[in-house]
Amino acid sequence: MGFLDKVKAQASELAKQGQGLAKQGQDKLDDYQAKKEADRMLRDLGAWYYATETARDDGDGPTEMARLVAALEAHEAEHGPLGAEDDEDEPSGAAPPPPPPPSAPPTAPPPAGPDAAPPA
Repeated sequence: MGFLDKVKAQASELAKQGQGLAKQGQDKLDDYQAKKEADRMLRDLGAWYYATETARDDGDGPTEMARLVAALEAHEAEHGPLGAEDDEDEPSGAAPPPPPPPSAPPTAPPPAGPDAAPPA
């Protein structure tokens, strides 16, 4: 195999790796955009619920809430359950667990007797 053949083989391999990385990046971007859309729909659903409960919806609340629930169900059918985390890289909305309680400070051992030297 000549030098140029080796270079072509390496270039081909690098191109395949680049395509794989580009697909991974696009998939991650698509997941992020889908999550953002679901968050927007959930916020709107909560806003319509609040408007309905406080009689500020002008009678449109039940219709809009039904529309948003249907849209969220379709979103779940396409992208999976809401709130499901597939990626540990993304920070979750939940707070991290609290740190363990501090341990008791170490106590000094009692002096060895009347002839013991004071600690330095």
